[in-house]
Amino acid sequence: MSNPNSQIISSVLTPEFLERDLSILAFNERVLDWAHRPEVPVLERLRYLCIVSSNLDEFFEVRAEPHVMGSLQEITSGHYTNDSLKAITDKTNAMVTRQYALYNDELLPTLQRHGYRLLSHGERNAEQRRWVRSYFEREVQPLLVPVGLDPAHPFPQVANKSLNFIVQLSGKDAFGRTNEIAIVKVPRVLPRVIALPDRVCEGCKAFVLLSSVIRAHLPELFPGREVGQFSQFRVTRHSDLAVDEDEIANLRMALRQGLQHRHYGQAVRLEVSSNCAPRLSEFLRKEFRLPEASVFRVNGPVNLVRLMQLIDLVPAPDLLFPPFKASFPRQLPQHGSIFNRLKVGDVVIHQPFESFDGVLAFLREAVMDPNVLAIKQTIYRAGSDTTMMDLLREAVRRGKEVTAVVELKARFDEEANINWAEQLESIGAQVVYGIVGLKTHAKMLLVTRREGRVLRRYGHLSTGNYNRRTAALYTDISYLTADADITADMDQLFGHLASQSRLPKMKRLLVAPFNLHAQMLSLIEVVGNAAGRGAPGRIVIKMNALTDQPLMEALLAAGQKGAKIDLIVRGACMLPAGVTGLSENIRVRSVIGRFLEHSRVFYFCADQDESLYLSSADWMSRNMTRRIELAWPVTEPLLRQRIIDECLIAYLHDGRDAWDLAADGHYHRVGLTAPGPGAQEALMQRYDASTVQE
Repeated sequence: MSNPNSQIISSVLTPEFLERDLSILAFNERVLDWAHRPEVPVLERLRYLCIVSSNLDEFFEVRAEPHVMGSLQEITSGHYTNDSLKAITDKTNAMVTRQYALYNDELLPTLQRHGYRLLSHGERNAEQRRWVRSYFEREVQPLLVPVGLDPAHPFPQVANKSLNFIVQLSGKDAFGRTNEIAIVKVPRVLPRVIALPDRVCEGCKAFVLLSSVIRAHLPELFPGREVGQFSQFRVTRHSDLAVDEDEIANLRMALRQGLQHRHYGQAVRLEVSSNCAPRLSEFLRKEFRLPEASVFRVNGPVNLVRLMQLIDLVPAPDLLFPPFKASFPRQLPQHGSIFNRLKVGDVVIHQPFESFDGVLAFLREAVMDPNVLAIKQTIYRAGSDTTMMDLLREAVRRGKEVTAVVELKARFDEEANINWAEQLESIGAQVVYGIVGLKTHAKMLLVTRREGRVLRRYGHLSTGNYNRRTAALYTDISYLTADADITADMDQLFGHLASQSRLPKMKRLLVAPFNLHAQMLSLIEVVGNAAGRGAPGRIVIKMNALTDQPLMEALLAAGQKGAKIDLIVRGACMLPAGVTGLSENIRVRSVIGRFLEHSRVFYFCADQDESLYLSSADWMSRNMTRRIELAWPVTEPLLRQRIIDECLIAYLHDGRDAWDLAADGHYHRVGLTAPGPGAQEALMQRYDASTVQE
């Protein structure tokens, strides 16, 4: 797609953009900061610690592309050079070291002071050891199959992120041979955290890790042999599914087949215990064909993510955040017709401060209303909750035309989406999978209703997914409308996704990969030109990532003309801010809070002209060129001002949870400078169902 701003952008003074992977890791450092805060309840600190580990898993699974080791010393292909791989792994290793130091030195002792202990084998008394042995013999040992390595027993297939042990043995096996290495694969069906019964706990609540249980009883798995050195280990594999859509006849079947192999892709990271013998770690490194930089030694369990189970097992609400109950959306009637309400004007739902139940109520009314003829919806990450899918199935049962555009390639949700697609198809819904080569990331739900002699449409657009669980954890904007132009555009887009016919010119919607990118560039240019002639020029953008080079160059050009630009970017941002002579008019900040920031809001002011868009798209190249994305204008003055106040101004003035990007490329927490709460906390207070007056 040609860039209409190419002449302007080519003359801009452009600093070196920040490195994307390091920016992603910097985001995780900001998340990790929550785990370090003593004022945060200890189980929530542990949760943030686990979230960072989960994020790092995905970073390696997706960003660390497979590489082939030549001499086992040099990378001969892949995403990184030796130097760049070392920079990434050095930063990651430093973060992982901080994680385990926090886990061992602060979180476990704090839990112990509250009466909750995670006992190692050496800390367990005789009665506890007897219980653990009984548990091992009854629940664990029958599921373990140790594999002694020899020519007839090669190194077993080790699944992505699974728990395993490598064991060095002495003596001879049953056939008089001295095979020295054995591998013990731990089945994923076993819980990683086990609660001890109260009768053996001496006045506290105690838990043990599965890895500790197995470690204590390794000799029993190898009768007649002597267990020497050993270590738990975990390998992370490249897990981004890739299919050539031009070469396959059935995308769903191809992805289902690909899912069978995802757990066994190319290894990209190896984690071992900190005390793992060099001989054993080197054996594993060579087996997985990894460079030295990809081996991580950890001082604790190799999978901190599984400690989420401990949070669920500890019966202590006082060690969690105080519960928050979102209010039902203020603009919606709880008992009257939402369709009638939308005839009066559009509705904004600010999730999770306002409940996703408002969206479900809209769909439920459509399903139950005999005058509704058709329901069309995109599905990207629906999750495991069945509420929405049950409603769609009920709509089919009631004879309505149901069309679902299911994105099968939603990363790590492929299997769930395939299952939903097959279930909907089996009952007669029309299921399509979007456009070959493009992910359908747009979030929209369209209802067509007969009203007298006319058909009227009602639409829902969102910055987030139709996922009830994440709707309570992510900040997003839902937008309900009966606007004839917007809903007509939605209908045209659904037709395009189903038929792949040419997309007609849109009246109100901006759609990637067609005009969203170009229109954002144009709006930035208009603001920059206004600032250049001395008029007010202002841009405020809230999104999750900023990595698209043309958009970054356009922002730099506008800033160099005098436009004042604030970028509220939760995660990766490659645009340097505050660099004298280059980007001193650009400020970048990231807000990390109790909820994951996920809403996308774009504000432009050129002289007296203001425009505000909500969007499903971050400002990344993939969103602009390789996905079906939406942005839509908010023109109703009160709604627009509400979004500006709650999503932009509140975050620009957050003095509690915000981080500013400095000219040196590093983020610095703003400090406790604001007299009041942070942005999220203020919104929670405003919308808490226990205080909102109905």
